[in-house]
Amino acid sequence: MKTQSLKSLKEEMMAVAKGEMNAPTDAGQTSFESAEAMLRLLTPDNRKLLALIEQRKPESIAALADMVARAEPNVSRTLNKLATYGFIQLREGKGKAKIPEVKVHHITVSIDVFKEQDKITFA
Repeated sequence: MKTQSLKSLKEEMMAVAKGEMNAPTDAGQTSFESAEAMLRLLTPDNRKLLALIEQRKPESIAALADMVARAEPNVSRTLNKLATYGFIQLREGKGKAKIPEVKVHHITVSIDVFKEQDKITFA
């Protein structure tokens, strides 16, 4: 996981597209603009979803939605966002069902107060 400002990302992508530089080795990595941006994703409701997934192992998104008394499309959108950033994995279940699984259990954030880039490590 890395942090990178949108401006820096755009400059990097333009330089690669113009052939001015090779794509960085971490170019395919998920990134956040800052540690704060990552923390905005980890709202109390989203952390509750992660805890329920880990503790109760729901067999589908629908089952998880029932556990938290929320509409399935709402839970599905949230889980897709969490999956995009690598917090969970949605694997194939029975029929069209998707089974959520937690992939990240701990996050370490290192902030150098003199730089704009934070370091985020998932475990």
